[in-house]
Amino acid sequence: MKPVLLAFSFLCLALTPATLPAADTVARGFQNRVFTDAEGKKHPFVIFVPTKYEAGSKPPVMLFLHGAGERGDNNIDQIMVGLAPAIWKRKGTFPFVTVIPQCRTGSNWLADGPDAQWAVGMLKQTQTEFGTDPDRVYLTGLSMGGAGTWSLAAKDPSAWAAIVPMCAGPNTANVEKFTAAHLPIWNFCGDKDREGTVKASRDMQEALTKAGANSKYTEYPGVGHNCWDDAYATDALYAWLLDQARSKNKK
Repeated sequence: MKPVLLAFSFLCLALTPATLPAADTVARGFQNRVFTDAEGKKHPFVIFVPTKYEAGSKPPVMLFLHGAGERGDNNIDQIMVGLAPAIWKRKGTFPFVTVIPQCRTGSNWLADGPDAQWAVGMLKQTQTEFGTDPDRVYLTGLSMGGAGTWSLAAKDPSAWAAIVPMCAGPNTANVEKFTAAHLPIWNFCGDKDREGTVKASRDMQEALTKAGANSKYTEYPGVGHNCWDDAYATDALYAWLLDQARSKNKK
């Protein structure tokens, strides 16, 4: 790991209540948390708390699922790629309480697997801790995490105000589920990604459009698998997310 990136990670995770004025008991920025599963096993994860967070403000909340390259158990690699670096660049204004779990080596984020279920548990724990808005719950992920985003959304599309998968191969068999739930979707891909990934993304958007779904698709020309660098750098993405709400999806 490059020294600059390592320093970045420790700087992020060093933001603790002790660094804040005594009158303020809620730390902001990147922080560590621990989730205890049904068997009593502990799983560390990272959260981001907006700089402008105030108790009782009911902020929006987002779950981010990383890609295969960030799997492990150090609770650091998942903040080095994708959404967390984009948050860091906007740390003074980023409005979402964000949950950033780490998948185990050799595992994945598919909805019925334990890692995905732990991630959802971490999300629920964070929602309770910060009193987040139940109407504004968002899901995003890249590559393996994009597959997990599609998978979790297909399992329970009503749980999310919107989803943002990236560079993953969606299954058009789930179109009816997304359409019936009126789930807003913004999918991203690079046209130089793996051929199967690009085709699956195009096919999904075509199927969603034909079904009348609330969907957007951005395909970056000349970009390979790491389309997330462009996607998470798009300010319009966060504005679009804030305009989506579960109550709107039911109408």
